[in-house]
Formats: sequence, C-alpha cells, structure tokens
Amino acid sequence: MAGKKKTIRKLKRKLKALKARVQAAEPAAPGTKTAPAVSPLAPPGGFPDLPEIGGVRFAAAQAGVRYAGRTDVMLAELAPGTEIAGVFTKSATRAAPVLDCQDKIAGTSKSGAAIVVNSGNANAFTGTHGMEAVKALCVEASKVLGVPQSRVFTSSTGVIGEKLPHDRIAAKLAELKDALSPDGIAGAAQAIMTTDTYPKGASMVVDIDGQEVKIAGIAKGSGMIAPDMATMLVYLFTDAQIAREDLQRMLSKLTETSFNAITVDSDTSTSDTVLLAATGASGVTVGDGRTSAGQAFEAALGDVMRNLAHQVVRDGEGATKFVEVRVTGAAGPADAKKAAMAIANSPLVKTAIAGEDPNWGRIVMAVGKSGAAADRDRLAITFGDIQVARDGWVDPGYREEDGAAYMQREDLVIGVDLGLGDGAATVWTCDLTHAYIEINADYRS
Repeated sequence: MAGKKKTIRKLKRKLKALKARVQAAEPAAPGTKTAPAVSPLAPPGGFPDLPEIGGVRFAAAQAGVRYAGRTDVMLAELAPGTEIAGVFTKSATRAAPVLDCQDKIAGTSKSGAAIVVNSGNANAFTGTHGMEAVKALCVEASKVLGVPQSRVFTSSTGVIGEKLPHDRIAAKLAELKDALSPDGIAGAAQAIMTTDTYPKGASMVVDIDGQEVKIAGIAKGSGMIAPDMATMLVYLFTDAQIAREDLQRMLSKLTETSFNAITVDSDTSTSDTVLLAATGASGVTVGDGRTSAGQAFEAALGDVMRNLAHQVVRDGEGATKFVEVRVTGAAGPADAKKAAMAIANSPLVKTAIAGEDPNWGRIVMAVGKSGAAADRDRLAITFGDIQVARDGWVDPGYREEDGAAYMQREDLVIGVDLGLGDGAATVWTCDLTHAYIEINADYRS
C-alpha cells in the first residue's frame, strides 16, 4: 500500500511539472511573446476593483520598448502638494532610474509630480547611457506635464545590460497625458509586468474620525525576488494628508514585514523601487504613528503592502505552492529572520515542497546553516497543525502519510520553534519547479 501511494505521488509530481511547463511555454514568433497561463496561486476574480485616489491620474501605452503589441509604459500624474516617500534596492549595481529617484525623493512637494515606468528593459548596467536616458525622459515629461524635472520619477524593469530606447517612451508621453484618467490604474498595473502572469493590485479604505481615507497600490514581481528588495516595482497612492517624514518612516518600517519578508529565488535585483504618494486630496490629516489616526492609517497601509507582497510570491516564476515560514523561539528577532530566510531560500526545501515531499530533514539542515543560534535538542517543527518533530527528534505521533497529505495543499505553513528565546519572524516563499528554469533560461530569447 505504501509503495502504491508513493507511485501516485510521483505521478502527481510529474503531472504538476508538465502543467508548469505548459504554463511557461511561449510561441516562437519573432518579436512577440504572449503571457503564460495565469499562476494557479493567483487571487480569484482577477484584478481587483480599486478605489479612485483623489489627486492621481493614470495612463498606459504601447511604446515597443522590447516587444511589439504589448502595453509597456505607464504614467501617473500627481497633484501639487503630493508628498512622496520611497524605498529602494540596496544592490551595489543599482540601475540608473533607482539612483535618480534616490537623489530626488526628499524634494519639495509644492509642485505636481509624475511617475513614468517602462517594462521590457531595466536600464541597468548601461553605463553613462543609463543616466542620459533617465535625464532625457525627465526633461520630456517635465515639458509635457508642466512639472519640474526634480519631480519626475522613473522606473524601468526587464532585461539588464541593454540600452533603453528612451526615445520610444518619450514619444508616447503626449499620448499618455491625453489619456490620463482617475480610473486608469488597472492599465498601469498591466504595463509594468514582465514575467508576471497577472497584474497585481490591492486597496483599503480606512475610517479616520468618521472620514474615509483611501489607499491603493499596484506591483510587479515574479522572479529575482529577495529582500533589499527584489525585481519588484510597487506604487502606492493615498489621499491622506501626512508629512513626508511620517510617510517615509511608515513606508520604511512596513517594508521590513512585507516586501523585505518575501523571497522567490534569493536574488536581489538592480531595479527595486517602492514609491508611496500621499496627495492630501481627502483633507484628512493622518499624523504620525503616535496618534490613533496615524495608527489606523499605518495598519491599513501595512495590509495593502502585505497583500501585494503575497501576490508577488503567488506569481513566483513556475510556482505551484505558497509557503509561509514561521520561526519562533529564536534568541532574537534577527536570528529568527535568519533562520526563516534560510528555510525559505533553500533549493532543497523548495524542491521538496514542489514534489510534495514532507522532507523535514531539509528544514533542520536550513536552520543549521543559517547562522542563527540553534540547539538541535530544542528544535521543534510543524507542518500546519501537524507536529513533525520536537526536542531534537521526530515526534512519536508523527505519521509520514499525514505530512505527505498536508504537502498536497497549495497554501502551506512551516513552523519552526528554536526553543531559545522570544525572537520571531514570518516570511513567505514559493516552491521551485522546473518551470522556473525554463522561464529564466529563455528570458532574453
């Protein structure tokens, strides 16, 4: 009977691998690529109905940055007085748009602002051409929209090491201006996708002393995902009135438990950018996190950011499993994060999950190599509510078939208690399938 169950599991794994390969398959027609099938982990219902944010208008267009017939440029126009905060990759090889945004992020909010984003080309590792391309786009956007160059923020995502055809993007800016609409955020989300299989959006409406404050955000991300941050672009918008310093503090803090708590493949990108714009159009003053209004707003913003972060993992290249890793009992928070990320990034753990193999020994291995303080004889492991191991040994009541049955789920929770202290951390990841290899082996083809 055990042998039969093992054979069935193997057949299921082969079927799942075949399904993933079909999803990753792309036509050979030159110059065009159609999107792969939507991830099986995508939220149901498609792109959500996001509320309009006063003081923000969006547009999207086809500029032919890399592929013909594909929406690949988006514009967001921000009203005068909008405060903007940002968090960026810590990569030592940051792309030109990232460096430019970092230089501008603390600027004045008296004038209007614009965000211009393209997909298909990362404008990274492009020498002096990279900064020249950014400057040219900022100059043109400034002329078309009537905002200072210092208030034009650009982002690029896609292939590294190829010159950005910025003239194609610049030529579309007047068209984009004419198409600006308060309800154009869905098209903007579509335009920033690369290997994503679906556009990502999330929102919250929070009550502040009887008045509504709205938050909406879009994101792209599928591979090259790891803390600091990922090949991830995120744009968040709110109509709250809030000082830039408070906005930046909240964004930096919440990034640690959202976008810096996910991983698909442990690779940190050159282009990561998260921008948060507060237009103040609601007339509702939020304040900082010491006020009840500030706390309510921060909690809602955190929910939106976490939702988008989870969507990025659910769209991990070739992913078939969404995995939450909870580490408790660590000597401190830093050790908990180390252990959690070691588990989440382990190719051995991730391939076992893809194969629906409850190989808890690989989790023990990952904890041991993490650099976090650990004691073999205090370690405990759970799969969901199933106690797998405790006190440094397999739990007497654990049955392999229970673990195998649990691993067949799409959403998994791996719990590890180090038994050493109060440190805790939660991170999110996905499995590692053959489709990941195919998608990335063919990325520039």
